[in-house]
Amino acid sequence: MSSLLDLANLIFPDIKETVADLEKRYPKRNLPEGAMVTRFAPSPTGFLHTGSLFTSLVSSYLAKQSKGVFYIRLEDTDTKREIAGSGESLIEQLKVFDVIPDEGYISDTLEIGNYGPYKQSKRAAIYNVVIKYLISIGRAYPCFCTAEELATLRAEQEKNKVTPGYYGEYAIYRNLPVDEAMAKIKAGVPYVIRFKSMGNHNNKVFFHDEIKGDLELTENDQDIVILKSDGLPTYHFAHLVDDHFMHTTHITRGEEWLSSLPIHLELFDTMGFERPKYAHLPVIMKVENGNRRKLSKRKDLEAAVSYFLEQGYPKYGFIEYLLTIANSNYEAWREANLDKDFHEFVLTFEKMSLDGALFDIEKVASISKERLAFKKAKDLKEEVKSWAQTYDVDFYNHIVKDEEYFTSILNIEREKEKPRKDYAKYSDIYPIISFFYDDVYAAIDKRSLEWNPNIARADIRAVLLDYTQNIDLNLTEEEWFASIKELAVRHGFADNVKEWKKNKEAFKGHVGDVSEFLRIALAGRKNSPNLYYVMQILGKDKVIDRIKTTLAYI
Repeated sequence: MSSLLDLANLIFPDIKETVADLEKRYPKRNLPEGAMVTRFAPSPTGFLHTGSLFTSLVSSYLAKQSKGVFYIRLEDTDTKREIAGSGESLIEQLKVFDVIPDEGYISDTLEIGNYGPYKQSKRAAIYNVVIKYLISIGRAYPCFCTAEELATLRAEQEKNKVTPGYYGEYAIYRNLPVDEAMAKIKAGVPYVIRFKSMGNHNNKVFFHDEIKGDLELTENDQDIVILKSDGLPTYHFAHLVDDHFMHTTHITRGEEWLSSLPIHLELFDTMGFERPKYAHLPVIMKVENGNRRKLSKRKDLEAAVSYFLEQGYPKYGFIEYLLTIANSNYEAWREANLDKDFHEFVLTFEKMSLDGALFDIEKVASISKERLAFKKAKDLKEEVKSWAQTYDVDFYNHIVKDEEYFTSILNIEREKEKPRKDYAKYSDIYPIISFFYDDVYAAIDKRSLEWNPNIARADIRAVLLDYTQNIDLNLTEEEWFASIKELAVRHGFADNVKEWKKNKEAFKGHVGDVSEFLRIALAGRKNSPNLYYVMQILGKDKVIDRIKTTLAYI
């Protein structure tokens, strides 16, 4: 009669290394007390999801503030769903948001660190060492179930109204004699390797989650597949092996993984490995028709991190928004520390939400607008130029033609105690300020300008013509506005809105209307940055030229 070791050797004849050998090859990390080893383990199956950025940001942040290690592991065992190049693309997008690994997968040709390989597809020999050991102690076995047998099994369970899955009496090959299993393997019958669970779904497993506290979960009893027929491990088993031998101390992941926790705990306990600490983060949600649902790759533009990059949301604004989701006290901290870098905030598990966070694009914009407003013009210029080079070539060409000119435009009412807050993202800027550029202004259809229909065109012409003859850009802002009031009064307009409202019949309009005439003439629209500074930047000659050009169409 053959032994379990004979079965293990038949399945893995080339595996000579033992679990003890792996422990020597991957020794415990030499880190200070309290240092966390965290990881982000994406699959190269598409774009970087906003939820994944959130999870990786938290993992990276916790490791760095504890003087630990944050690493990236690529879970590329699902070959059917893999999209070529998406692994490297994920790393590049993470880098934009300062999520930079200390070690791990960097690209398809570069890894850093002593605990690799960091691509699961290159770790087959390591997985096989552990699976061989599990087979030899009777905690894993080959399963020869066909698709038809599994379908019959499911139908029987539905009929009997019992818990679905492959377990206990429904685990057909769980107790197959070793000699019969070896005969099937030698005959070339396809098989997978399953973990032999000793759990019972009528029992409970107790566990402390770093965020959710003490949990009571149904014990695992499923004989899950741990090695697929293609020789690659499943997520559950790879998680056990990788997180143990890479010495992950804290696993931060979405709460959708809570249901898998009993499986992972049983795997760690079976191997005698120390359990890592788990922190299940709230899933980012969205409200649709009054109901909450998970942010969807298919339905929601904001589910893709690339959306925020394309739109030009500043990375620090988006990161700070995610920190408000991560910790309930972040906003209070920011209010009290407006001059500090957000990296000085101490992230804790205790302040993390227990419920799914609702994604709020308006809040992203609000935070970004606040942060952009306090940026120095020269620094903002560099950020915008970098973004435009990739996402808006026309804008980029205008910037680099005269960077000093562009900086002066950005600096309108900026570097002061209460700066203007016009922009939530880089893509907002060009539509607002493009009129400063002569080629853009020249392309504006002057015949379609939106003049106030309640004011005679002759009066508009008279005001604009008067201004060209009395323009003085050497005035202070207060003096300039006083001159606009005088201009208004000269042409029968009230010098303030309050006076006009009291006696509309006595005036053609008010000083705001006069300012609007000038704004439309200079910018081609009713809205623009502060008109005084617009004129200062354009200069006297250009102001007069634009007004005269406009007069020809009134």
